Amino acid sequence: MNMVRRIEHWGDLHHPKWLDIIRIILGMIIFTKGIIFISSTSVQQDWIFHNSTFDFSGLLAVVLIHIVAFAHVIGGMLIIAGLLTRLSVVIQMPIVLGAMFFVNITKGLTFVNTELWLSVIVFIMLVVIWIAGSGTFSADHWIRESNAYRHKRTEE
Repeated sequence: MNMVRRIEHWGDLHHPKWLDIIRIILGMIIFTKGIIFISSTSVQQDWIFHNSTFDFSGLLAVVLIHIVAFAHVIGGMLIIAGLLTRLSVVIQMPIVLGAMFFVNITKGLTFVNTELWLSVIVFIMLVVIWIAGSGTFSADHWIRESNAYRHKRTEE
């Protein structure tokens, strides 16, 4: 068994119930950030043009903004529901890292920079949920249980 499978297996066996609440809160934060991102696309686009070290064209900036917003909205909903949780979390990780290093850190490493600290906390929560999994109050768990029940019924 490779390392990722061992981590997933350990997380599935040692998942405390309170971590489901953390997963739902994390999903709500990511979903909300996606909605905010969608509602302020012109602000995001202006920021990319003025502060970017990469030479983004207008079309590329718009595509990037929409991909990030789509990933946050859909990923947040999936994390809240606990459906494809680990995949959703892994997709969010590079986005949050990019936000930390290319957006939030440019505002300085101060305690006043709440966006940076929120990104750090969200990234830590993403890592914890990736390790621990979706938990018992999730669609993933419900699907696993119904498949096991169905499989058990067909053997009888």
